[in-house]
Amino acid sequence: MIRIFQYGEVPNSEIFARVTPKVNVAQIVADIIAAVRAEGDAALFRYCEQFDKAKLTSLRVSPEEMQAALDAVEPEFLDVLETAAENIRAFHRAQKRNSFILNEQPGVVMGQKVLPVDRAGLYVPGGTAAYPSTVLMDAIPAKIAGVKQVMITTPPNAEGKINPAILAAAHVAGVDCIFKVGGAQAIAALAYGTQSIPKADKIVGPGNAFVAEAKKQVYGTVSIDMIAGPSEILIVADKNTNPVYAAADLLSQAEHDKLASAVLVTDSAALAAAVQAEIERQLPLLEREEIARASIDDNGKIIVAPDLRAAIEIANEIAPEHLELCVDAPFDYLDGIRHAGSVFLGRHCPEALGDYLAGPNHTLPTGGTARFSSPLSVDDFVKKTQYTYFTADALANVGEKVARFAQKEGLTGHARSVLCRLEEENA
Repeated sequence: MIRIFQYGEVPNSEIFARVTPKVNVAQIVADIIAAVRAEGDAALFRYCEQFDKAKLTSLRVSPEEMQAALDAVEPEFLDVLETAAENIRAFHRAQKRNSFILNEQPGVVMGQKVLPVDRAGLYVPGGTAAYPSTVLMDAIPAKIAGVKQVMITTPPNAEGKINPAILAAAHVAGVDCIFKVGGAQAIAALAYGTQSIPKADKIVGPGNAFVAEAKKQVYGTVSIDMIAGPSEILIVADKNTNPVYAAADLLSQAEHDKLASAVLVTDSAALAAAVQAEIERQLPLLEREEIARASIDDNGKIIVAPDLRAAIEIANEIAPEHLELCVDAPFDYLDGIRHAGSVFLGRHCPEALGDYLAGPNHTLPTGGTARFSSPLSVDDFVKKTQYTYFTADALANVGEKVARFAQKEGLTGHARSVLCRLEEENA
């Protein structure tokens, strides 16, 4: 049963504390990465058989497999995918940055080019559940950014097949190629390349602890979006909130993972008790009851705060991945939110809207990293190159100052590279 605490009884820093398994994830992942670097595809085939129970002869999804998946998916679901994709495109198009050029001083031109990375690797989980929504959320921003090659890696089932819904989403999003490989080995393949899988410039997408650790270990060889942990939701709710809604929203994240954290902060002791009872009523209704039960029992919390201002303070301190404001006049509180991955406003905006259809991205910072990082966006798939041009006269106007700056730092070679040009012009 989810536990109820009074304000201050649990330090804010520990509200999202989790019961975690004691496994040497870092060493296991390091060994997998080393094997993939040394053996390439051979290691991927071996790990696929070991972890996914699938004996493969090819890692790449064929056009025939893609067509079979499209034929297998209900037309109604394809329509849902198209609707979601258009909403996601509309939101992410607004994020696109433009190159710029400045020519405000005589003889001086400065500018910045915004360029997409050449190749992006998207990791799509496929273990305890399939996530076609992640395909849309990761691939569409990459396509809007102009990435030349968008690749997906996702684990196959024991028959060596990919869930048709994932392939259908990849088709809708315009993904260029899909590979049947999951886990840390997929991240290693994207980072270093194999005979079948090209080396990526950027790796994005959520995964389990092994995937997160692999992204951490390959960072620097390749860029990554973030090191995402288990899912989190924090709901700030007032006394007028329907406990059925609040309990359902908490369970929507608890069913993701036994390590997920679902937290309610309210100024109403009556609501706290009602939500606690409602969670127990709703849990048996879930197909993933066992997972949600473990998450709620081990990591779930209800905090009774003295007022909504204190509840907002808790939200800002722990910087949750998902933050719901189930309060009267939610926009009155929005300016007070400084740290959150994604905010859902009002009593009719469950977090599930953001997971699937609303448009904002659902790949979000976890573990308090929303204090300094952001949701996945078009920015994750671009880089900036700046350029500068000076005429001889423009250099002459500032050359002495540049040389003086360089000399102050003891870098006389820097100074000389400017002064030699000034001397030539004055000769």
